[in-house]
Amino acid sequence: MSSVRVECVVSSGFGIGESPVWDEKEGALLCVDIPGRRACRWSPGSGQLQAVALDAPVSSVALRKSGDYVVTLGTRFAALNWKEQQVTTIAHVDKDKPNNRFNDGKVDPAGRYFAGTMAEEIRPAVLERNQGSLYTLCPDLSVVKHFDRVDISNGLDWSLDHKTFFYIDSLSYSVDAFDYDIQTGKIDNRRSVYKLEKEESIPDGMCIDTEGKLWVACYDGGRVIRLDPETGKRIQTVKLPVDKTTSCCFGGKDYSEMYVTSARDGMDKEWLSRQPQAGGIFKITGLGVKGIPPYAFAG
Repeated sequence: MSSVRVECVVSSGFGIGESPVWDEKEGALLCVDIPGRRACRWSPGSGQLQAVALDAPVSSVALRKSGDYVVTLGTRFAALNWKEQQVTTIAHVDKDKPNNRFNDGKVDPAGRYFAGTMAEEIRPAVLERNQGSLYTLCPDLSVVKHFDRVDISNGLDWSLDHKTFFYIDSLSYSVDAFDYDIQTGKIDNRRSVYKLEKEESIPDGMCIDTEGKLWVACYDGGRVIRLDPETGKRIQTVKLPVDKTTSCCFGGKDYSEMYVTSARDGMDKEWLSRQPQAGGIFKITGLGVKGIPPYAFAG
């Protein structure tokens, strides 16, 4: 077993860093700062962090087959032209809920963009409950609503055989699975595959590795955990030097590096002095497992 190493690669503190995605073409890591209203791209080669300022809280970013990116912005699905720093709205959801915003999102194996909403937080993890929904932006740019009564729509990914959709509604403290039909994008038969333990705190973002195991970032838990969705058991814990770990993805040349985003919102001066890297991006090496390349939106 190789030794696991955790290193802070971007220390410019994000309010809430989220949605890390590896862009193979650029050899760079994409991510967002939700309250900072910026989509970011970090190049390991140069160490440079580029950012595009946006007009609303941006909660997820994804690749697009035709080039450039798609984002969830406020309660909109939108296209992002990086070079021109231009955003074009594709679709609007939750129009009857002005206090809502999108949260985590990810593209499925068929090129559909899944993303969920939540009420704006009063403070971290404190909000009006049951206000969110889970949506899909389809390649024909139509929007499907899967279900509502969501608290904090969060991590999502698909099994390697494309038959199961994994999903986290954070305040359920559970990682759930659904039967998933890749042809239609429909999901049903919801069940819990893992309940978080007290010290793991709140499940946030999530990704899958090439062995079909799930990695979950634990907000306020300062760790990522590796789960076996078949047995419901935790296999591994990797601790980070910050409490508010928010999401994770694999990247790098062969997808053997894990990148973890974090947050600093809601931390007082004393807490920040103990964790000066809060809101940074971390790279974990030596896990001995690889991830799979992200899917690109087909619309």
